[in-house]
Amino acid sequence: MADEKNLVLRENQDLGEIIIAPEVIEVIIGIAASKVAGVYGMRGSFANNVTELLGKAAHGKGVYLTNDEQGLKVDIYTYLEYGISVPKVAMDMQERVKQQVLFMTDVALSEVNIHVVGVVAEKLEQPTLEELFNDEEENDE
Repeated sequence: MADEKNLVLRENQDLGEIIIAPEVIEVIIGIAASKVAGVYGMRGSFANNVTELLGKAAHGKGVYLTNDEQGLKVDIYTYLEYGISVPKVAMDMQERVKQQVLFMTDVALSEVNIHVVGVVAEKLEQPTLEELFNDEEENDE
């Protein structure tokens, strides 16, 4: 017997039924959304951050799935890279997520809501001590 939270994909009298947990769909959505060009990362909780510090990837972070009478809705919270077109990347994320979920699970999402939490600027590499001191010595000559 399936939980109330699980989704029944197929019911067949001869073979049985196919049931998928919502967490699986969240992972699919998280991976698909993070692979779009211009996405810096997904917003996670404290538990997700601790998991990543321990060396494991938290693919479902920043993804919240709800199932109601209109269908399956997803809210994605993300950080984008600086210098990209925010509407273009958000629309690309919506399309990619809808396609991947439909392709992998045969479930059509009724809504894909993108929430841009922030824009992350390119991080410049910090100079080493040798580079700092060598530049000063060259300027003295």
